[in-house]
Amino acid sequence: MVTRKESATVAGAAVVVAAAWLASRFRRDLFTAQGRLDAFERDAVATPFGTVEYSVRGDGDSVLVSHGIFHGCDGGQMSVRDLLVGHRVITPSRFGYLGSSLPEGARPADQADAFVALLDHLGIDRTDAISISAGATAALHLALRHPGRVRHLVILAGNLPGGATAVAQPDWARVFYTDAAMWILKTLAPPVMARLSGVPRGFDASPDDQRFVAELVDSLFPVAPRSDGIAFDAFVSNPDVNDVPLEDITVPVLFVHAEDDPLASHDAAVRAARRIPHATLDSLDSGGHLTLGHADHVRRRIEEFFTESDASRRAELEVVA
Repeated sequence: MVTRKESATVAGAAVVVAAAWLASRFRRDLFTAQGRLDAFERDAVATPFGTVEYSVRGDGDSVLVSHGIFHGCDGGQMSVRDLLVGHRVITPSRFGYLGSSLPEGARPADQADAFVALLDHLGIDRTDAISISAGATAALHLALRHPGRVRHLVILAGNLPGGATAVAQPDWARVFYTDAAMWILKTLAPPVMARLSGVPRGFDASPDDQRFVAELVDSLFPVAPRSDGIAFDAFVSNPDVNDVPLEDITVPVLFVHAEDDPLASHDAAVRAARRIPHATLDSLDSGGHLTLGHADHVRRRIEEFFTESDASRRAELEVVA
């Protein structure tokens, strides 16, 4: 008969073994994530706002990508990989992400100016721009402050005025801006991690969707070199969007937003589109924050928007002439 003391000993040993296994797997996964990041080709340039890290891929008309929270130039490229074909895709790491500086007292308007400093470095006069989620604040400032540098702006599942994400996060949220906390969620609670990534509860994801979500979650690691940027987004940049005078934006803007987005408010996208003079909203009935299942539609809609907007502007110039 096994005594209570023996049972406790066995249970304790099992806990120790499980903890050792988890610690070993954590170190292995983090090593893999760091290797993946190290292998990602990126450059950097010195600007008045410190170092701006960036990646450039592809050929064709340029598109500047303002990436989402927890990402960087690597995640920016991954996020638009299936949406942009035949373009030169430029993805800066925003303030505090990976190799980009976080200037003291920085504001999202400064991030827009840092984007322009990068465009100057690359010799790009005008560019299309796409923002993803938390990247919307900086992208809207870019369109507002430098309209002559932006041909068109696409806001994908954006953080927008009045939305649930457009508020400063509570201090306790900082615990999740670490590799350990995020890895525990990824490893021990995948459904929770999927919901935190923007997959609606009960969403019937296809195998392709599931692979994309898994790749997206992996791309968030390592978290540590992104933590300053994450905190800047959560406490400064996201709430700042409430003060952007959308009515003054003259650049053509396309909002793409799913009605079942559990993170960024679809209603906020509706309101924002009404406030910007040359804005269009493409509402998706499903897909959540990642617009899952709609890559082909979104890709076509972006290309149409770029083409339509160019034609409209040329027509306006001809009328004025």
